[in-house]
Amino acid sequence: MEHLGTGIGWRPEIADEVAELPGVDWVEVVAENLCPGHLPPALQALRERGTTVVPHGVSLGLGGAERPDPARLAALAERAEALGAPLVTEHIAFVRAGGPLTASPAMEAGHLLPVPRTRDALDVLCENVRIAQDALPVPLAVENIAALVAWPDEEMTEGRFLAELVERTGVRLLIDVANLHTNHVNRNEDPAAALDELPVEAIAYVHVAGGIERDGVWHDTHAHPVTRPVLDVLAELCARTTPPGVLLERDENFPATGELAKELDMIRTVMKEAPTVPARRGSGAAQEPATEGSPATGPAPTTGPATAIRPVPTTDPATTTPARQRLAVAQAALLSALVAGTPAPEGFDRRRLLVQSRALADKRASVVAKVAPELPGILGADYRPGFLGYARHRPMKGGYRQDAMDFAVHLLAENRPADPDARRQLTQWWRDRCGPKPPGRPGNRLVRAARLALGRGW
Repeated sequence: MEHLGTGIGWRPEIADEVAELPGVDWVEVVAENLCPGHLPPALQALRERGTTVVPHGVSLGLGGAERPDPARLAALAERAEALGAPLVTEHIAFVRAGGPLTASPAMEAGHLLPVPRTRDALDVLCENVRIAQDALPVPLAVENIAALVAWPDEEMTEGRFLAELVERTGVRLLIDVANLHTNHVNRNEDPAAALDELPVEAIAYVHVAGGIERDGVWHDTHAHPVTRPVLDVLAELCARTTPPGVLLERDENFPATGELAKELDMIRTVMKEAPTVPARRGSGAAQEPATEGSPATGPAPTTGPATAIRPVPTTDPATTTPARQRLAVAQAALLSALVAGTPAPEGFDRRRLLVQSRALADKRASVVAKVAPELPGILGADYRPGFLGYARHRPMKGGYRQDAMDFAVHLLAENRPADPDARRQLTQWWRDRCGPKPPGRPGNRLVRAARLALGRGW
């Protein structure tokens, strides 16, 4: 594995601070936020200084029932090449559901949601990972995610699920110790047990992030300081292996440069004080090396930055079709309950689903306010309650920018906002972005109403 060292998540809001932080060996950037031909000057300056930049994808949905979108894969590959990245990373999650496999409308979660740890889900994930590996110019590493809800009738532990994924695909792992802590609080899962089962030689790097506990639920916010329990999980990991890299994530409520430097120093201290141990296999991975002509029973050791773990051959992709269909139905039912107000699927904790549903709607409102800041400006204090009411039964279908446009159409169709000046501003805002007619089918009730509203000439 390539040695990365200590890094931090690069965000435009802290670009100057990152450039000033001492001892930052590398940065990670959200892939979807980059335009390869027009890198932010501050990020380009880091590259010219020799700082490694790793693109971190959030929208592939490798754990979803559908095969990865070729256009998204091509975009991720383009970003890896533009950055000269040694690898790219994504998540073990699903981010959309519905569509052709369920003959139902497609829905976007706007968030990373957990996959069930079942044989069906693992078969689908393995095939999706292989498709991604074939499309990318550099190695892929996949990240364990935090979860507020647990799937009923799971067949594997987190560690075993990840170990088998590595055995079957040779994919690398991005282990988020904050997410292991989150799942400890929310799902009563033991981080040490998960680490014991991991093939630690597959770890590409590690994430560390802050969060907060409310009403017995841990929220992985990336907007709060790193806590001692998260650092303790990092220490547990470092007692098993020396990770090639560790990265601090922070997405909101950015502190002063000094505070970021202190958090990085805490991470370095944990790594320095960990006992020196050779990399070893997790107890969940088989110990015998693979041999030519027989199925590999475990990942082979790696010795260089471009060395891939030898995977076990998989079955014909056609055999995953029934598993995809079953997974598609299950994921669509869960996502519909979370974003469209349908009944909770059997076996789920309804209270936790409600917490997750509210968190998804709140995140949608916050992100839409960022991508379309004019909306809170026009609506004032009515923006957030209005958006949350809109989102309760209306799934996101085309990303956050489209969500902003759909919200505006919804308001105009209901003759809102009540203030004529605000309606006039909202109408003009919509027209500036989409022209004189709202999108959608002519028979749609909201579209007809919005056209009528727009025709009133506010």
